[in-house]
Amino acid sequence: MYTTETQIRVHYALTDQMGMVYHGNYAQFYEIGRAESIRNLGYTYKDIEAMGIIMPVVDIHSRFLRPAKYDDLLTVKTTLREIPLHHKIIFHSEIFNEKNELLNTGDVTLYFMNAKEMKRCNMPDAIKEKLAKYF
Repeated sequence: MYTTETQIRVHYALTDQMGMVYHGNYAQFYEIGRAESIRNLGYTYKDIEAMGIIMPVVDIHSRFLRPAKYDDLLTVKTTLREIPLHHKIIFHSEIFNEKNELLNTGDVTLYFMNAKEMKRCNMPDAIKEKLAKYF
């Protein structure tokens, strides 16, 4: 398993009239955790795109357990539970507050796609090699 943690401070613009994080913003938290998880491997989305690969989101599931609130310091725990064997990669996210209470869980599925042909392709070998030691 490959796991990383990223912290995010909830700023006012992310909250609704009740002072709680608007539900649509959790997808951004997943994305921030995912981007930092990839960066931890030594790559960025920009690097992957330079390889001719894009990674569109094809499925997202979210479960809301407790609200995140204005000025909370959140920890986004991002996990790859299995190494991708083909074109599909699933990032599991858990979001905790400063009291280490689980607030939200989410699963985001992306495909590796050849940008020119817009066809699914396998994960680049260089990234697979970096991940192999965690599985």
